[in-house]
Amino acid sequence: MSAADMKAADPPVSVPRAPEGEPQLAKNVNRRPRKAGALLPYLLIAPAFVAIAAVFVWPFIKTIIMSFQDVGRRELWSGSSAPWVGFDQFTNILGDGEFWDVVWRTVAFMVLCVFATMAIGLALAMLMQRMSTWVRLLLTAALVAAWSMPLLVATSIFRWFADSDYGVLNMVLTKYLGIDAQGHNWFLDPKQGFVIIGAVVVWGAIPFVSVTLYAALTQVPKELEEAASLDGSGTVGIFRYVTWPVIKPVFQMVATLSVLWDFNVFGQIFLMRGNKPEPEYSVLGIYSFEKAFESNSFSQGAAISLITVLLLSGVAVYYLRQLLKIGEVE
Repeated sequence: MSAADMKAADPPVSVPRAPEGEPQLAKNVNRRPRKAGALLPYLLIAPAFVAIAAVFVWPFIKTIIMSFQDVGRRELWSGSSAPWVGFDQFTNILGDGEFWDVVWRTVAFMVLCVFATMAIGLALAMLMQRMSTWVRLLLTAALVAAWSMPLLVATSIFRWFADSDYGVLNMVLTKYLGIDAQGHNWFLDPKQGFVIIGAVVVWGAIPFVSVTLYAALTQVPKELEEAASLDGSGTVGIFRYVTWPVIKPVFQMVATLSVLWDFNVFGQIFLMRGNKPEPEYSVLGIYSFEKAFESNSFSQGAAISLITVLLLSGVAVYYLRQLLKIGEVE
């Protein structure tokens, strides 16, 4: 018998069919949990969106509206409609030389504070790696305590530290370093004053930076460091080719956050100068506040705030991109 005849002689094999209702039932069973699971993250973050909309979105919209009007004290308190002036507020501000002096002063202050914060924070994080467990726990507790200290308290400590008559800084310079600094006022020269104010800013930011970078350093594989050491790499080489590529994403994120925070410094300067900063200490936050509440030009203050947001928008976009990249890697 040929192969064709044998194939024809084989009895047909019947494939059992499932009842008609079962596929639809299985489809519905699989769909419902997936739909509920897809909505759950949005339900969990809905309260956060509501809170952000309440405390940020509406004030931001109001600020945009005010920047295109001429709102004074009378219009603000009486609730009467203010005249629309279009882009006049922005034109006046951008054409003012004082505004650009404030911008460059803000940028220079921010760069110095971020550089000092990241350098000291990274050095402290690397030092924490070499500490014993109990010493590292004590240091971490001290850092958290410093970070959680209210701004008013921290500023008062540094004002006492740099006081011209009873300050610790003048006493140490005079008594132990032989520099006659008794009665020296550090705030007469804005450069020296910004050093003291920058110390407050850096001191408050170092705990977050150092603890975050230490957490990133713990993720560096010890095997790679040992292999690089056996291959003849020194401390600098191990850090450059092994440690840095691992902690680089976290370092960039923390540095970007520091840029955003230090660019918007307000409280440290305002409190250190006794709630009345001199023009030489004016940064964008102080400048916007003075225009709005001391010159009673609320529209100019709103316009300066919007310009500040635009200046920082590129940094914010970069931060979000880094955040998304880390999420994709994980």
